[in-house]
Amino acid sequence: MCRLPLASVVLFTVMACASGETGLRQTEARPGCAADNGGLRLGPEFCALVVADVGERVRHIAVRPNGDVLVSVASRPEGEPTGGIYVLRDTTGDGAMDVQSRFGASNGGTGLHIVGEQVWFGYDDAIVRYTLPEGALDPTGGPDTIVSGLPADRSHRAKSIAIGPDGRLYVNIGSPSNSCQAPDRQPGVPGQDPCPDLENRAGIWVFDANRAGQTQADGERFATGIRNAVAIGFSGDGQLYAVQHGRDNLAQNWEYTEEASAEKPAEELFRVNQGDDFAWPYCYFDPELNRRVMAPEYGGDGQEQGRCAGTEDPVFAFPAHWAPNDLLFYRGDQFPARYRDGIFIAFHGSWNRAPLPQGGYNVVFLPFNAGAPLASYDVFADGFAGETVTPGEADHRPTGLAEGPDGSLYITSDQNGRIWRVMVRPATQ
Repeated sequence: MCRLPLASVVLFTVMACASGETGLRQTEARPGCAADNGGLRLGPEFCALVVADVGERVRHIAVRPNGDVLVSVASRPEGEPTGGIYVLRDTTGDGAMDVQSRFGASNGGTGLHIVGEQVWFGYDDAIVRYTLPEGALDPTGGPDTIVSGLPADRSHRAKSIAIGPDGRLYVNIGSPSNSCQAPDRQPGVPGQDPCPDLENRAGIWVFDANRAGQTQADGERFATGIRNAVAIGFSGDGQLYAVQHGRDNLAQNWEYTEEASAEKPAEELFRVNQGDDFAWPYCYFDPELNRRVMAPEYGGDGQEQGRCAGTEDPVFAFPAHWAPNDLLFYRGDQFPARYRDGIFIAFHGSWNRAPLPQGGYNVVFLPFNAGAPLASYDVFADGFAGETVTPGEADHRPTGLAEGPDGSLYITSDQNGRIWRVMVRPATQ
């Protein structure tokens, strides 16, 4: 059965149906770019086009070898259908996804990972796996529930996922609180010590990727002390990395200046190994001092290291409150050589940098090799937010990243549901 085309792109319904939905493109030529790069600001050697405007909360993304684009969709408060996974296909070679299918729309989520015909999807409280045959738009049957009953109350519910080179499933389970206070986010309230949130949250757990019927008790806590890492992924040499959403409310709840609270703590890039402890909630990383210090909830004065001395340091520290939501190690050869093995990070954008301007709402690139940054980061793509750089009024907020089979970079926004494809600018443009 021919799928309905996307209403927001040029329609080629007849050609889509005539293709027989084999999943093969009619042409392998790289498409041209939009004159305005789809609203993005890029370096002169790059250009972009909008491949789809889904109009929903599209989160993480994956691209199959045949060019089909899969995106996860988060649940919305009301309206049907909600959540699930879109499969988007370009049957004409112009870059626009003119055919769509959708499955699993009974629930929404964030995490998305593909290995061959297997598609893992991270609900807020479970991880499921579909079988999607090569070239197909729909899975064969319903999903297998790999892990159920994951904690999803209060804050930081999104489950981001990655399949490691060992074939196991790695799951971020974010903290339910800002800094382990009870009640949460209240002025002058000390943190709980030890923090009970660390028992089943605020870390990365690992599971058997292919065994159905697991619960959190069947998994293993791989690393702890991570407040929330929506951005997790593996480098080409098989090392797990994560970027943490740092804590909030230093000025609102403690005697920090508003300017200091806007700039602290850093958003931290971690190299994650078995048994690591990155010290949340007891510590945070101060980018001005370039070290961890004790959190005020645990007696810290903004200077003292105390129990934080000797804890795991980040590989790199990014500006505060930018909200990292995905990372990608670039392995293609379309982009210039300096991008090979470097890290792209999608920053969703801040809400709490006042009185300073809000920040993030961009995709940055960090040159990287042999487990270490080669330089500081560059803002690779900007302009997502448009004229008003605040969460509620931004046009778009970067959320997901994927590399296409030709080395193009795909970027999603969960605000207004846009998907871009970034390429090296053709010589004729």
